[in-house]
Amino acid sequence: MIERIINAKLKSLAAMYPVVTVTGPRQSGKTTLCQSTFPDKNYISLEPLDRREYATRDPRGLLAELGEGAVIDEIQHAPGLLSYLQDEVDARPVPGRFIITGSQHFGLMAQVTQSLAGRTGVLFLLPPALDELVLFPTAPGDLPGVIVSGAYPRIHDRGIPARQWLADYVTAYVERDVRQVLNVVDLAAFTTFMRLCAGRTGQEMNLNALGSDAGVTHNTARSWLSVLEAGFIIARIPAWHRNVRKQAVRAAKIHFLDSGLACHLLGIEEPGQLAHHPLRGPIFESWVAAEVMKWRLNRGMQANLHHFREVRGIEVDLMVEGRSIILCESKSGATVQSGFVAPLGKLAASVGVAGEPRPVIRRLVYGGDDARTQEGCEIVPWRQIANVSWE
Repeated sequence: MIERIINAKLKSLAAMYPVVTVTGPRQSGKTTLCQSTFPDKNYISLEPLDRREYATRDPRGLLAELGEGAVIDEIQHAPGLLSYLQDEVDARPVPGRFIITGSQHFGLMAQVTQSLAGRTGVLFLLPPALDELVLFPTAPGDLPGVIVSGAYPRIHDRGIPARQWLADYVTAYVERDVRQVLNVVDLAAFTTFMRLCAGRTGQEMNLNALGSDAGVTHNTARSWLSVLEAGFIIARIPAWHRNVRKQAVRAAKIHFLDSGLACHLLGIEEPGQLAHHPLRGPIFESWVAAEVMKWRLNRGMQANLHHFREVRGIEVDLMVEGRSIILCESKSGATVQSGFVAPLGKLAASVGVAGEPRPVIRRLVYGGDDARTQEGCEIVPWRQIANVSWE
């Protein structure tokens, strides 16, 4: 077990709200986080069928047993419990009384928004960020190893080969979560769809082409993509369009939130395979986007990530909107060429002309080791991605 950065924000929200909701993908460490942060609280998981049925059949009885409060795990299995939880915390709004977790963002957050609005703080826990991953004694020390193994904690905590664990994870995800929310007759078709999405990580989304390649309709492709997004398998990064440029493309990009899972779906099982793979650049770009997202979510911020591309002109991989606007390019190679930073300068100038009051920061994350400033742009080695502010 390692200390998670989000721990501080979890304690902070528990001091303000009677309920704190922690959601994220399966196996990201939600249960371990909540139990280690609140070791004195009662703990109950709604994963076992008998407890799930009890929570559905007699929710008031369950809450009465929990008394002063509890960590309630996998609450998406008994969403009706949230309505009774609302009454309970309205009667006794003790800060930090209940900590609830759930893996299925699509079901959980709809119920939380309806039942616990104003009563709960919400945190999103993704698999460990790089500065957390290095705390595992067996964590890879090189970039290809980090990308191919991914960041799911059980791989590194228990020494399970990544190829084995990720294969089991895909099977469990498709057969459990997908079957619960979609009437998918052929689960193999959905797995194929996931692989096609992995082949488009770091690239703009074209639903028509994706559906055609998968042999499904446009509407089915949209529905399946939404399930992947709701389950924190992918993130759709919208285009930034503040009329800075008239010819800006508005298609969103797909990013897999775990590089190891993307590599597994693409058949990349060893770090050596990554060096000459045609998707090395897009996979690295997705890894950078995921690390930036983790940095912000771990501190309780909204992701606020965008990308920018003109039809014929400037293209910037990532734009982060916070106290400043951070323009970021991602290059997987160990050498920084002079042309890499030019798009950042051009877009920064356009943003300034458009009257943006926040400071604009230019940053390039690359696969090398030397940090420096080049042409007004911060050159950030991949190892140091968590050491700079993404606020």
